[in-house]
Amino acid sequence: MKLIRRRWMAAFGLTLTTAACGTSGTTGAGERASLIKRAPLPENEFTAKEIEATLDNLIAEINKGSIEPMQMAVLLKALGGFFTPITTGANRAMGELGVTGNVVGPSGQGSDQQQRAEAQGEQIQQAVADGAEGIGVSPFGDAIAADIDAAVADGAAVVTLDTDAKDSTRSIYVGTISESAGVTAGQTLLALLPPSPGTVVIHGNADPSWVDGLNRMLGARGVLEEADYTVVVRQIAWGPAGQVDDIEWMKAQIETADPPVVGLLGLHDISYRCAMATEAAGAPELPVVAFDFDPKTVEYMRRGLIEATHTQRQYYAGYLVPYILYGIKTIGLEATQASLAPQMSDDSRLNVGLDVVRWNKVDQYNAFLDSIGASQ
Repeated sequence: MKLIRRRWMAAFGLTLTTAACGTSGTTGAGERASLIKRAPLPENEFTAKEIEATLDNLIAEINKGSIEPMQMAVLLKALGGFFTPITTGANRAMGELGVTGNVVGPSGQGSDQQQRAEAQGEQIQQAVADGAEGIGVSPFGDAIAADIDAAVADGAAVVTLDTDAKDSTRSIYVGTISESAGVTAGQTLLALLPPSPGTVVIHGNADPSWVDGLNRMLGARGVLEEADYTVVVRQIAWGPAGQVDDIEWMKAQIETADPPVVGLLGLHDISYRCAMATEAAGAPELPVVAFDFDPKTVEYMRRGLIEATHTQRQYYAGYLVPYILYGIKTIGLEATQASLAPQMSDDSRLNVGLDVVRWNKVDQYNAFLDSIGASQ
């Protein structure tokens, strides 16, 4: 345990502090603490109204009981980039709840997935040792399932976000549901395609070892094949060298496929490579639909080479987790799940859904992200 503590303290200078803007808290003897109130967000066409309504329902149920102090920790795989809006949302929610807690990134221990998972497991152990009653974690895969199980056995509620550890005893997963996200992306492209026959290129994952990536691809492919298109899948290749390989492979498909390529669909944050392939093949008129909001994706959208992209509502994922942890502590898991029912895909997975951002709505979407403090 001393080794764990040294790593934690060295990596983060661990200081669990009470968030300053909380509206709940303790009062004098015999008095009830203030009700929990959320800070209102400006109305916008991208506001996730269904999530807002579900959260209001959860808070109403929490406010029927006693408002209690709580300590929690949110452990993320990173704090910048894709995880910046998650960090913003989680910190805001903890402030509104008035709980003691913080958001921390990886410890930096290890260079491969297994080593990072082991270091994250140590973070979970330390959070429990320091008194956390609730833990939100973006896991490095199912390798941390045993550490989650141990935390739950010690009395802590655990909620996963962004990625899941489905074989653990975590209470709820919060984030994008991969297959339904793929279905949505497939439907977005389908609306832009000419009548079949035609070939559609999917830039995604076909490797069964990455279950979420595979499920996203299968959801999209199912939509397009059901509409009688021929679908070819380019196995995504990460890194600079992978970009060259991806573009060349997709370019060759555009030039030689029979029936001809009529559209391209990218399912990850480097989806802009689909637009690069259409340029390389001299076919910039082909419709391209992307995923996530990488600056290069935005650049190609502004140029009219990507018709739409799908963003994963990271802010809402981060914002929901502290409220769910607090609900589990104060009203119990079953009552919390019942309050969240409109957003639950099944008994233990909450779907934050996607924002579909069209090429001509980039500025409006950036303004929305700025308004909630969630720009990447």
